[in-house]
Amino acid sequence: MNETLTKIRAAETAEPEDEGVPRIGHSMTRMRLMTGRRLIGRMAIQNAAPGLELSHLDVLDAVRRARPCGEVTVGTIAEMLRIDPSRASRVVADMVGRSVLRREASQADARRIVVVMTPLGEKLMAEIKAQKLALVSEVVKDWPQEEVDHFAVLFEKFIDGYEAIFQSRDKDTPG
Repeated sequence: MNETLTKIRAAETAEPEDEGVPRIGHSMTRMRLMTGRRLIGRMAIQNAAPGLELSHLDVLDAVRRARPCGEVTVGTIAEMLRIDPSRASRVVADMVGRSVLRREASQADARRIVVVMTPLGEKLMAEIKAQKLALVSEVVKDWPQEEVDHFAVLFEKFIDGYEAIFQSRDKDTPG
């Protein structure tokens, strides 16, 4: 299998028209295929919380990302993950039962229930971050620091632009 992937990669990079934008497009496809396997998430679960599922990590990440914007509700999680609120509620309930999340009364409105990470949830998020940084460090271990720093700036700029386009087009799409 690795031999086939090596041949495919060589053929893709050998195309003379693969400059700039087409080259980025090819690389994005390859990265999507690799990240689709969710290796980092599976390793984090194995190390920090055996028995959890990848969908649990998606919920934890949604809670982490939404937290700086205010209190996180099941509705917030459903919107961020683009899933039905009842599905989000079931996953959150499962995670509460596993002590990864807990429900609390909102400080702003006691009638509302918010979702908060427990110490186990925080530990799992830390493990995911550690796994991700270890993987990235392994990839760039032979790069000069100047290239790592430059790539970090350009990659962040690319992702910011990609996300902005995605969000603007997502708003225009009927739900």
